[in-house]
Amino acid sequence: MANKEKLPWDMVEEILSRVPPTSLDRFRTVCKRWKALFKDKTFINNHKMTFQFILTTRSKIYSVSVINTKVEVRELTLNTPGLKPQIPISLVDTCGFLLCGMGEGAVVWNPWLRQTRCIEPEVNQPSLDFLGIGYDNNKRVEEIVYKTLSVYMKDLGSTHTWKIHDFASDTWKDQEIKKTKYSRSITQGGQSRVNFHYTSVVSLNGTFEEFLKFCDLPSGKNRRRDALVLRVFRENRFSLLKQCHVTKKIKIWVTKNKIDNWYGGHVKWMSFMEVSIPNMPDLVQTKTYSQPSYFIDDKRLVICSCDETGRAWIYVVGKNKLINKVHLDSVVDPWPLHCTYFPNLVLVPGGQREEAELQ
Repeated sequence: MANKEKLPWDMVEEILSRVPPTSLDRFRTVCKRWKALFKDKTFINNHKMTFQFILTTRSKIYSVSVINTKVEVRELTLNTPGLKPQIPISLVDTCGFLLCGMGEGAVVWNPWLRQTRCIEPEVNQPSLDFLGIGYDNNKRVEEIVYKTLSVYMKDLGSTHTWKIHDFASDTWKDQEIKKTKYSRSITQGGQSRVNFHYTSVVSLNGTFEEFLKFCDLPSGKNRRRDALVLRVFRENRFSLLKQCHVTKKIKIWVTKNKIDNWYGGHVKWMSFMEVSIPNMPDLVQTKTYSQPSYFIDDKRLVICSCDETGRAWIYVVGKNKLINKVHLDSVVDPWPLHCTYFPNLVLVPGGQREEAELQ
């Protein structure tokens, strides 16, 4: 039998780039070439339904896409059976998932696939600060076992304790936080406590092992109101954004090589971009946390931040100038929480799709 006529591969890619992500997940088994394509970050980033930011307000959740200089905002839903929503939801983008602190427990969410999993607290468990998701980075084990990391105080005035939830067994485990010479702590009422900021958490290569100093930052001395934001760059490197509060100048550094050791002794930073725009607004502190969200690709910088009145904006910067500035007027409430998000086709272990997808 003669071979049937086939579509050119570039046309196949274009068609698949318009297919909803929930269907792409099911198409992995069509052939090896399709399976490899769905792991390609370039294909995912070029997908017509890709978005780069998540924002939450008192009443709504939004995704924001930035294609060239065009900005598109969509409203999202987050179904959380068994958990009482607490808007605004705290957000941490980690291991390709969003970890959403809900006051009582948390939700692990892949909004691109519209898939969630509830992490319910133990009976009489105190309130937790959820910090991120990691896994045992053991190359000898084929299946990744994800774990949720949180922190709490057992008793008033006591030291902090890790609370780790294992996805596979759906069980919790306590682990005392070991002090190291690099731990930063504050003495209060005669007790020593460690400061944690969930909005500062980034996840690289999955593993969480110890609380310690990893490496020095290249930004030098920083003023209290300078914006300083650490993010993951191209999956296996770090990037750092600094905006000087006085001059408004923005500098971006990235690590020269991929991060493949856990103690940072050989991490080298290089300058990636400097932008000096006189009319560039302050990346101001919000009422909830101080960091803007951003991503960089090639020589373009895209920032999500709030102004002094709490309105959300997207800034697109390139070639040492502000290319576009867009007010997200469809975001109904002021001072939204926001984070950078890069869509992926990784399934949430043990997760459930939204009801609309199951029907």
